[in-house]
Amino acid sequence: MKTSKSQKMPSAGLTAAKPEEMGFSPERLKRIGTSMQKYIDSRMAPGVLTLVARHGHIVHFECQGFMDIEAKKPMAPDTIFRIFSMTKPIACVGLMMLYEEGHFLLDDPISRFLPYFKNMMYKDKLGRLTPAREITFRDCMTHTAGFSLQEWFRILSRFSQGKPPQKPIVPGSAGARINSPGMQGTLEESVELLSKSPLNFQPNTDWEYHPGHEVMGVLIEKISGQSLDKFLKERIIDPLKMIDTSFYLPKSKADRLAALYTVDNNKWGRIGLIDRPATSALVQGPKTFFSSGGGLLSTAADYARFAQMLLNGGILDGARIIGRKTIELMTTNHTGKMDVYVKGPGYGYGLGFYVRLNLSDTPLMGTVGSYGWGGAATTCYFADEKEDLFGLQFTQVTNYVRNPQLTIRADFERMVYQALV
Repeated sequence: MKTSKSQKMPSAGLTAAKPEEMGFSPERLKRIGTSMQKYIDSRMAPGVLTLVARHGHIVHFECQGFMDIEAKKPMAPDTIFRIFSMTKPIACVGLMMLYEEGHFLLDDPISRFLPYFKNMMYKDKLGRLTPAREITFRDCMTHTAGFSLQEWFRILSRFSQGKPPQKPIVPGSAGARINSPGMQGTLEESVELLSKSPLNFQPNTDWEYHPGHEVMGVLIEKISGQSLDKFLKERIIDPLKMIDTSFYLPKSKADRLAALYTVDNNKWGRIGLIDRPATSALVQGPKTFFSSGGGLLSTAADYARFAQMLLNGGILDGARIIGRKTIELMTTNHTGKMDVYVKGPGYGYGLGFYVRLNLSDTPLMGTVGSYGWGGAATTCYFADEKEDLFGLQFTQVTNYVRNPQLTIRADFERMVYQALV
């Protein structure tokens, strides 16, 4: 498969530097591109964009393959990606800004602001409904509230007619139709529906990936008195000059949106198209549902500014977003020895980020205390305060768990660390 490459740095406000000046081997950094290319050549990914920065300078930036196979459009530095769950760290920063202003404590019950969560029940091991303790802000941010992800997908399966299908459809799953209609209604309407279902377990007794971060978005709206999109734009996106980060796109930017694929064996290869940019609901609307758990679109340049702000202790180019000690709190493990199975052994979970706990329980090299998160389209972000670096990797392939060979995120992280000298 013939692909194109681009080395043009994004206008992220971060200057480029020679790798060797920032403690990297230039020859070893080239292994990133080689590693990413194998997924393009084997037709497991349409294209890949990678960025690495250290000490506030970009040392690696590379575009490979295509952002849209059907249109034969090469991956570009300003490609707009669906970052899905990489929205979570941004939204958590937003909520913790309100924490800094004194609106709540981490272990306050969310029913203070969302009364419909006041008397929740959970299913015990025998399937009996039992009164649950109050769900807290911390529970929502750490995936320990007990919410049912399956129930959330059922709620999200409402299409343009407002009628749920017979079976839940996981967004991006194999068999989903191309350009499914956008979500109707608002985030709060869906969150209120979630409150009518029992929890999977007593809060703070287990870790289960769930829509607590969606509940968090409604909390931001209630506390701030603003819609989530306006709050994030005014408090984070605009101050950081993240000019291409939003929940939906105007038609003028549709040509920069990458096509979305899912793991699907076919005549072309091992991915199948599920969202065509020009006719995507992200462009066509209705543009009323703002998902704090996975709804943002962004670019490498924009997310790099957000990542650098965190490494800087909450400030970038004079814009103070959040306090240094708040970031420390967010990137500390809050889940004890619970099994954070999405990342595997050796990891805990903070407030919107995974946290590396040790070096021995996982086969990846790295640093204790490093943090980050990924997105459903096989994107990833990680940051390392001790090494003062972060890495970003973008592609657009959902349902990656159906292809065990698609280990592109682990490969990227490994290739970054092996290049340090």
